[in-house]
Amino acid sequence: MSEPKEQLEAQVKDLSLESQADDAAAIAEEAIEEVEDGGEAKKKKKKKNKKKKKTTNVGISTFYPEGVYPEGETVEYKDDNLFRTTDEEKRYLDRQSNERWNDFRKAAEVHRRVRKYARDRIQPGMTMIEVAESIENAVRTMAEGENELQAGMGFPCGVSLNHCAAHYTPNKGDTTVLNYDDVMKVDFGVHVNGSIIDSAFTMTFDSKYDQLLAAIKDATNTGIREAGIDVRMCDIGAAVQEVMESYELELDGKTYPIKAIRNLNGHDIRPYKIHGTKSVPIVKGGDQTKMEEGETFAIETFGSTGRGYVVEEGECSHYSRNTEMGNVPLRVSSAKTLLSTIDKTFGTLPFCRRYLDRIGEEKYLLALNHLCKSGLVNEHPPLVDQKGALTAQYEHTILLRPTVKEVVSRGDDY
Repeated sequence: MSEPKEQLEAQVKDLSLESQADDAAAIAEEAIEEVEDGGEAKKKKKKKNKKKKKTTNVGISTFYPEGVYPEGETVEYKDDNLFRTTDEEKRYLDRQSNERWNDFRKAAEVHRRVRKYARDRIQPGMTMIEVAESIENAVRTMAEGENELQAGMGFPCGVSLNHCAAHYTPNKGDTTVLNYDDVMKVDFGVHVNGSIIDSAFTMTFDSKYDQLLAAIKDATNTGIREAGIDVRMCDIGAAVQEVMESYELELDGKTYPIKAIRNLNGHDIRPYKIHGTKSVPIVKGGDQTKMEEGETFAIETFGSTGRGYVVEEGECSHYSRNTEMGNVPLRVSSAKTLLSTIDKTFGTLPFCRRYLDRIGEEKYLLALNHLCKSGLVNEHPPLVDQKGALTAQYEHTILLRPTVKEVVSRGDDY
């Protein structure tokens, strides 16, 4: 027992000597400063550089200990729905859904803080895996979910580049690097108890793309403004297209008309299901379906300097459980095991290959492909316009509350 004791005493002595050396160095530094200042007796204490605590390293409840999260932007309904703001029955119905609205607001506050973190941190030269995982890890920490189904990512972080408009997130081994000239769509979801916030923005590093971003942002805000209870989907689409296609992009001596991507839409959001049954078009014509009280919608618009139409192309990374399929017999045992893992871990929330890697799944591609072929899991490959085109996206989630329309994901950035 004496030998460890002697070692400990020696370590303490060494630390004491180091401390004395540090003190001596500090005294010497102060003395030199006094001489340089003409011998004036000024005692200067050396301040320690305290690192600021990053808000993405702590749970969101740290900032809201009472568990009540801030409302988004609230907008009164138009025309025949103006009565809703003060109607006592509608106010009662609104209060009955307070817990549900609060889950959306908590997810929205996480989204706002993480996208600010992303804008501050993401720089050219980062790999796309670094970009996506920095966002996803920040969401998981802030959302404070004990598991994937309680709170966290609502769907994989999309970081689609240039002519790719949506559904690209890097798989393991992807070496793609973010470049200064890239136009990147950052599309990620945050959920709390299945209430999903779907919001996206476009990142560029060169101001020459500003007009493209302005067009899509204006179009998204137009869609938000036009949306409301009893509003027809086709009317929203017509308004969005008119605004977006009034813009042009001048680039390297050429002028490009900005086109709405006609086969991409907004959509309603349901508990644990990012895409419901209703679509919000961004071009005129089509669906006469109306929005209804209590529904939640993702108002998203996509613009392009290309043909304004996307197709599936490239290696798939996004997947989701198909709950509409009945009981399908599976002959591959590894597929049965993987399906059980998917149901237990993600449920109906979309996932990507990196998420399977993260939970320790290995050599799962054969099983995953079998599940896709059987129809039990849906594939969502990247959606691309023609090569050389540039695409951009903006998106917000709105709540059609009984009393007001709430743009719950609205922030200072957009």
